[in-house]
Amino acid sequence: MSAPALPPLREVIAKHGLSASKALGQNFLFDEQLLDRIAAIPGSLKGEQVYEVGPGPGGLTRALLRAGAIVTAVERDRRCLPALEELSSAFPGQLRVIEGDAMKIDPAQEIGAPFHIASNLPYNVGTALAVGWLGKEQWPPAWKSLTLMFQREVADRIVATAGSDAYGRLAILAQWRSVARIAMPVHRSAFTPPPKVMSAVVHIVPDAQPDGVRMATLEALTAAAFGQRRKMLRQSLKGVSGALDALRTVGIAEDRRPETLTLDEWISIAKTLG
Repeated sequence: MSAPALPPLREVIAKHGLSASKALGQNFLFDEQLLDRIAAIPGSLKGEQVYEVGPGPGGLTRALLRAGAIVTAVERDRRCLPALEELSSAFPGQLRVIEGDAMKIDPAQEIGAPFHIASNLPYNVGTALAVGWLGKEQWPPAWKSLTLMFQREVADRIVATAGSDAYGRLAILAQWRSVARIAMPVHRSAFTPPPKVMSAVVHIVPDAQPDGVRMATLEALTAAAFGQRRKMLRQSLKGVSGALDALRTVGIAEDRRPETLTLDEWISIAKTLG
């Protein structure tokens, strides 16, 4: 069955008198071809459950629905709800909209089955949401993939490697048991209104978790180390019980700085701490 004919997104915006809210970190995407390309990044979504945060007027939502996804969308801006209701009517049984704050919602409880997460994340909460999805102790997670739009600076931090300026806690959190890549750069001019910065779509899929490493241990280590990233490890890690002994055990010099340690070295320290 072919997808229903939909009015251009600009017409939807005008009809409902919508404008992007700076307070909610909104920037709207109108380019349907670009949106379809984003929806294709996770692979085939036909019959797949997808969780979306901040759909706004439904640009990415309609691309996900056209791809055959069953979408659960969380929107806190009630101005957008009538436009999303029209989209729900156009794709019967494919779209459920929850009015609420995504920071307070557990998608696993809402959906129940394994799901993908795809979202043009609001800039003001995007990193916090991603950290929440990546930072669960339980692994593998309920989600099958993350396809997320970030400011380019944040995207670079997610995929950064040791020794680079962007490398830090976010890179370690995203990569120690997942595979993360920048799937698509997105120019600021693609958005309405155009943000001051460039953006990028990041794609993350779960990987095997190293044996003997706890998320809480890795978080404590990296919080201490990168909270004082200009200091040597002997200074920044002295408040983490057993950390300096662990450095000596795995043969890492205490005068190194945190951004010089590879992902495998951080994992070896966390494994030694238990």
